[in-house]
Formats: sequence, C-alpha cells, structure tokens
Amino acid sequence: MLLKKFSESALSPFEAWVNDLFSNDFGFTLRPLFSARIPAVNVVEKDDYYRMDFAVPGFSKGDFNIKVDGNVLTVSGERKSENSKEEENFTMKEFSCTSFTRSFTLPDTVQTDKISAEYSDGVLKVTLPKTPEAKPKAIEIKVA
Repeated sequence: MLLKKFSESALSPFEAWVNDLFSNDFGFTLRPLFSARIPAVNVVEKDDYYRMDFAVPGFSKGDFNIKVDGNVLTVSGERKSENSKEEENFTMKEFSCTSFTRSFTLPDTVQTDKISAEYSDGVLKVTLPKTPEAKPKAIEIKVA
C-alpha cells in the first residue's frame, strides 16, 4: 500500500513538492510566499447605510487608499516593513511588503460623496450612506 502525506492546505503541486523537499531538513515552507493576502469582507445593511468591514490586522490608518470612480469602490492597502540586525560577523536585513486591492460595484442607492471610513483593532469599517429615496419609509394607513 502506498501512503502519501496529506495536507489540508490548498498548495499547488509545485508548492507541495518544494515544501516536501525542504521542510523536513530546514524547517522552511513556501506557503507565506505564495499565499494570496486578500482580506475577508463582511457587508452589513442597516436602514440608513451599508457598512463594509475588512479584516486587516497589522495595518495602520495611513496604509489605506479608498476611492470611488463612477460606481466602483476600490479599497487598497499596502504595508512595508524592514528589520535589520547587525552583529560582529554578519548583517541581516529583512524586507516585507503586504498589499491588497478589492473593488466593489456600488448600487445607485449609495451617496458616494458621503462615504466615510475608520480603522480600529484590525478592522477597517467603510460606511456607505444610503440616498433618502432608498431609506425605508413608514406609511400610516387609516382604516375606513
């Protein structure tokens, strides 16, 4: 019987082959190098607005760019970091860059000129106010 190592991660055949080749001897994995870093987004609808919550831990407020072009909302972020360590016989420098871009087509019921955003505790909250016509209206009906 042939036994094959099972991995629940969604590695491509090339990634799996390279991981099998190096991971046992060097403790090295390629998963962080190849993984897509697209933040999860939750969309909440209230009577007066829509809100999009992006899970983006580790970013800061200045790392985001939010723009509306026509009826397309684009949210992007880029975080760069550099670590260096110097000792007697060597210098080590590590650079990392994490970025993402997400685009969404907005309904006509959004007031694009009043969109706002706030970032707190690793969550970017983009609030999309609804137009007055889109807000639910209570109508009183009298019984005759």
